[in-house]
Amino acid sequence: MRRRRTLAAEGDAGEVNLTPMLDVVFIMLIFFIVTTSFIKESGVEIQRPESSAASPRPDAQLMVAITPEGAVWVDGRPVDAHRVGEAVAALLGDAGGVVIQADRQATTGLLIEVMDRLREAGVEEMAVAATRGGP
Repeated sequence: MRRRRTLAAEGDAGEVNLTPMLDVVFIMLIFFIVTTSFIKESGVEIQRPESSAASPRPDAQLMVAITPEGAVWVDGRPVDAHRVGEAVAALLGDAGGVVIQADRQATTGLLIEVMDRLREAGVEEMAVAATRGGP
């Protein structure tokens, strides 16, 4: 009888308890999900102009894109150029900045018009996106 109890006890000791390892894996997963920062894109493919003075702007909350054909996109949706201020004001709220991603083939007149509409809508902080490049 005594021999059988010993064998049964040894069989339990040979198993690996995976619970602590799974706890650690789930904690690491939660950590990586919480600390990941997602890059918000404008929704269309834009070829940004190059600038030697370009600097990163991580505090922007909304992207406005201007395509070479003259279409204006706000947060991944097409918007009429005359109503871009209203659309941005509705999405932005009181605080936050806007980054305008104008394609290098887009007209300067349309860029200025979009900037004027944003300024009329009460957007104080806006920047034009560019890629960092040498002169």
